[in-house]
Amino acid sequence: MDAVPALDEPLKKVLGPATAKVMAEHLGLHTVGDLLHHYPRRYEERGQLTHLADLPMDEHVTVVAQVADARLHTFASAKAPRGKGQRLEVTITDGSGRLQLVFFGAGVHKPHKELLPGTRAMFAGKVSVFNRRMQLAHPAYELLRGDAEETVETWAGALIPIYPATAKLESWKIGKALQTVLPSAQEAVDPLPDSLRAGRGLVALPEALLKIHRPHTKADIEDARARLKWDEAFVLQVALARRRHADAQLPAVARRPEPDGLLAAFDDRLPFTLTEGQQKVSAEIFTDLATEHPMHRLLQGEVGSGKTMVALRAMLAVVDAGGQAAMLAPTEVLAQQHHRSVTEMMGELAEGGMLGGAETGTKVTLLTGSMGTAARRQALLDLATAEAGIVIGTHALIEDKVKFHDLGLVVVDEQHRFGVEQRDALRGKGKQPPHLLVMTATPIPRTVAMTVFGDLETSVLDQLPAGRSPIASHVVPAADKPHFLARAWERVREEVANGHQAYVVCPRIGDEEDDPKKSGRKKLPEDEAEKRPPLAVLDIAEQLARGPLKGLGVEVLHGRMQPDDKDAVMRRFTAGDVDVLVATTVIEVGVNVPNATAMVIMDADRFGVSQLHQLRGRVGRGSAPGLCLLVTEMPEASAARQRLDAVARTLDGFELSRIDLEQRREGDVLGQAQSGTRSSLRMLAVIDDEEIIAEAREEAVRIVAADPDLTGLPALRTALDALLDEEREQYLEKG
Repeated sequence: MDAVPALDEPLKKVLGPATAKVMAEHLGLHTVGDLLHHYPRRYEERGQLTHLADLPMDEHVTVVAQVADARLHTFASAKAPRGKGQRLEVTITDGSGRLQLVFFGAGVHKPHKELLPGTRAMFAGKVSVFNRRMQLAHPAYELLRGDAEETVETWAGALIPIYPATAKLESWKIGKALQTVLPSAQEAVDPLPDSLRAGRGLVALPEALLKIHRPHTKADIEDARARLKWDEAFVLQVALARRRHADAQLPAVARRPEPDGLLAAFDDRLPFTLTEGQQKVSAEIFTDLATEHPMHRLLQGEVGSGKTMVALRAMLAVVDAGGQAAMLAPTEVLAQQHHRSVTEMMGELAEGGMLGGAETGTKVTLLTGSMGTAARRQALLDLATAEAGIVIGTHALIEDKVKFHDLGLVVVDEQHRFGVEQRDALRGKGKQPPHLLVMTATPIPRTVAMTVFGDLETSVLDQLPAGRSPIASHVVPAADKPHFLARAWERVREEVANGHQAYVVCPRIGDEEDDPKKSGRKKLPEDEAEKRPPLAVLDIAEQLARGPLKGLGVEVLHGRMQPDDKDAVMRRFTAGDVDVLVATTVIEVGVNVPNATAMVIMDADRFGVSQLHQLRGRVGRGSAPGLCLLVTEMPEASAARQRLDAVARTLDGFELSRIDLEQRREGDVLGQAQSGTRSSLRMLAVIDDEEIIAEAREEAVRIVAADPDLTGLPALRTALDALLDEEREQYLEKG
């Protein structure tokens, strides 16, 4: 009898080098354990058919369906001028919808013999659109026969598992590979303490793995899912609880503002009253700053809720207490914008040590990668000598040359834009660990905050300051109703005639990007459907200036411009010298021009829900109402159009973040771009499994408080190392 392969056994030894290579490259699976944790996405029941109406565009899908009819067409082509070219069109059905399969050339012979009307099979391929109809071109297929052949049914029983697959490796091949490694499930070490598992009525891990891959009943699937979700939630929450516990042991300098210092002087000169929310969140932050271990706080708020004001007051409190504060922004445009708005808000208080500056003031320094040598040298000197109490910059702040006199607070704006090492390098510049305030303008549902930012305390700003205006949002269906688009440009002209300004946002810059091969840009499904590339800033700006917005001051802003040019354009736009700014998403966050009242987003269906909400937040920032027009060519019934309708329907960022999350894979949510590794969440859905996450957090806190090093729970330690591999551990530690 063959030995059961160990969980850390490389797949190439078990499945052979060719299959293992595809699994590693396309699915990120390297070991027997990895493959056992590659769970089915869903299950098909023998005798039941798949719902074909909801297939996602441009995704690799596996469906179980029945052949309705098959037709072989002969045609002339360049390769077969005498009419010998062949195309096989097969229509499959699920009883409610139909899908076309198409095979060409030499590839028609086998399916022509096998895919006869009434035949049932599994089909796998990429969904595309041809002549406005969905189709699979050259799909792989596996016939589902009722005989003794080794088909899918013989190893899957009544429930057929459908796995996340790729064009190189169909679901049924993954299923067969799992058949080979399934005996290794008995070796799985159970990370859950026995008391926890028994108390919650969860099955053992080996049993859960068997039931998830080879269920006999739907109850088997439910048992397995309940158990595997708990594993993921619990192990992740233990990692975060250990991080919080370790942070609580670190020393930090308590920073308490002077009663008559810089913060008091700043508050005295404010022309408005802080909102109740701003006051409450500020109090939470000041309490944290006054303790002798580092603050780790996430400040999340609606677009325009006044997060920058709260962060600035925290920075002033630290300067008051003899320390320095650094604000890290993701782009030069945003760093410059923050520097401008902070110095404007502070007035003479931002001119400490300068002629005409306030006695209690400090210097506010900007540090970016594109600064000239002299300005950069001066900025570095200001930081090293504590001349500058506040520095605002991009990743240039992180370089080795940058030395602080006494860094007391790090504010990270739009934290998801930064890699782990960048944040960590800045935090390492304090004599003792500085306090950390992370800001995000993307509202995050509670469970995501507990999962992604589980090592941070959370503050929420959900009130808009007085004087902020409502924003009306509308979808403009350019393909169905071209006159709506003409009206959109009329509305922009009307806003400008009333003394206001407008943004026009496009998905691309243009010029050499036009060729996806040259730009390295991924071809989008919509490109295929519409036979055109996404609209570009340079093209649209030219068309508008010559056509519907002729006579208005139209300028462009995008990421490939020189930093000085970008800054000059933003200054002109802020000063009101530019009527219409045609830009990429470089204006998405933090750009604050109260006089801009209208925004037209071209090809809006190519942006994510949260991104659209962020962009829309650039208008309605003054006393005049805002207008946001979402231009799309997608048909009314499409998922993309429904997404836009949702954005137009509500200004509630938390509601939109739920919609956004439901449409994305969990891995994206957990910032896998930051960790560089696959997400450890394969089964847990952070929106649906709120209760499990909250309970797992409670259990994790209790266990870590009693045994921080988990010495009494070696299996849990092993699971931590396995599920949160080294790189992801670092991600959590540095988050």
